[in-house]
Amino acid sequence: MDRLSNTVRPYAWGSTTAIPELLGVAPTGEPQAEMWMGAHPGAPSRLTRISGASESATEQPLTDIIAADPERELGPAAVEKFGPRLPFLLKLLAAGAPLSLQVHPDLEQARKGYEDEERRSVPIDAPHRTYKDANHKPELICALTPFEGLCGFRRPTDAAQAMAALGVDSLKPYVDLLGAHPEEAALREVLTAILTADPVEMAETVTAAAAAAERLGGAHAPYARIAHHFPGDPGVIAAMLLNYVQLQPGEALFLGAGVPHAYLGGLGVEIMANSDNVLRCGLTPKHIDVPELLRIVRFEATDPGILRPEASPSGEELYETPVDEFRLSRFDLSPGAAPVDLTRPTPQILLCTAGAPRVGTLALTPGASVFVPSGETVEASGTGTLFRATVVA
Repeated sequence: MDRLSNTVRPYAWGSTTAIPELLGVAPTGEPQAEMWMGAHPGAPSRLTRISGASESATEQPLTDIIAADPERELGPAAVEKFGPRLPFLLKLLAAGAPLSLQVHPDLEQARKGYEDEERRSVPIDAPHRTYKDANHKPELICALTPFEGLCGFRRPTDAAQAMAALGVDSLKPYVDLLGAHPEEAALREVLTAILTADPVEMAETVTAAAAAAERLGGAHAPYARIAHHFPGDPGVIAAMLLNYVQLQPGEALFLGAGVPHAYLGGLGVEIMANSDNVLRCGLTPKHIDVPELLRIVRFEATDPGILRPEASPSGEELYETPVDEFRLSRFDLSPGAAPVDLTRPTPQILLCTAGAPRVGTLALTPGASVFVPSGETVEASGTGTLFRATVVA
């Protein structure tokens, strides 16, 4: 078991205070958007291992530790199922402003898209490159504070009512489309029209819609706030097609393939399959691959499906999802209770988000995390909250 040293990513949308407050350190004044825990090649966690005859301690990236002995670190079952890599990335995510409106491909779509761009020799770092790897990217966000987001399409009639209430003439064609077709066709036609509209005309529509949303307030207030960060962006209108969701601490959202979504604000624990495949559909200056996006998006109205953890006799509270690359659960440890056995035949990252629990011989504070290799005996005790990230293998 090893304590992890993790990288904080300074994306512009990040909160300047949420992660420092959790860690108990002074803010730097710069945005601190995500703290990464895992073996993503872009910013792998680092740990210190005793090695060599001299028993000297050296800090190494988790990627190197796993590569040196995958079966020891990950376990034979995980290596057989996912290959010699940690298949998930765990994060603290702190949104101080809206993230881009985006969607992720399923595994087959990712493989085909990656192979196609490789065959066409599209540089991996090209701004118009869509597929960075051949993996899918399902994800789960669990709120640590009240958390706002957009998730999945709402009923076209509800979206039409919200747009009509703004009283903006240039939105009327979208309102008519939403009421004139079956759900899937309506959503597809309207999103296509929004993303392919004349940029100057769309900017004028967004400006008028944002002003109306600010006047109306209430259920329209989130769109006014989004427009404040992205003036003139067609994603502001696209956002009105989606379910607006407010999570309370402990509640979560699972975001599967093809589901459009955006995080708007709050602090949470996020876990995802280890991939960089993102197709954006608004609220961003980055490239939007409209034809590929329209092929990937699932045009169906859905309930966002807020998840609450399911308790077990062991005290583990599990967030059930339909994927094997990650498994997220939570332990609320109480003073005086018997130690909790966390031993598993799969790799684990344990993250403290409250209190001062002990994991083995290590005392943790909020924001501290440890990597536990497959099969290593480990117990947790004391008081506090631990999140456990592992795999199903």
